[in-house]
Amino acid sequence: MKADDSQPLIGVVGPCGSGKSTLVAGLEKHGYRCRHIAQEHSYVKHMWRFITKPNILIFLQSSFENSTSRRKLNWGIEDYEEQQRRLSHAREHADLVIDTNALNVDDVLARALNYLKERIK
Repeated sequence: MKADDSQPLIGVVGPCGSGKSTLVAGLEKHGYRCRHIAQEHSYVKHMWRFITKPNILIFLQSSFENSTSRRKLNWGIEDYEEQQRRLSHAREHADLVIDTNALNVDDVLARALNYLKERIK
């Protein structure tokens, strides 16, 4: 199902390995208009707001252990903590925060879909 430009824009943000690309793909299959926001790589704390301008912001949380195992990242805890710092503004302003640590792909998508069905009528 193709998203219509008149629909709200959903931004998805979170640390590397949290499942942003996977969630965006799942939401797009359900007809939502989405953007993967790479805020974790920016020093500009409110970049997500000015570049993407989402109507709804979803934040995906993932632990250091899960992030590094999902993406096979070769980085230290200090890299993860820096991403968390860079993401703090987006997390504070998120409409929905999903902790992906104990969830599978389908569970994360279901939580996002349930929220969006209630929010967008």
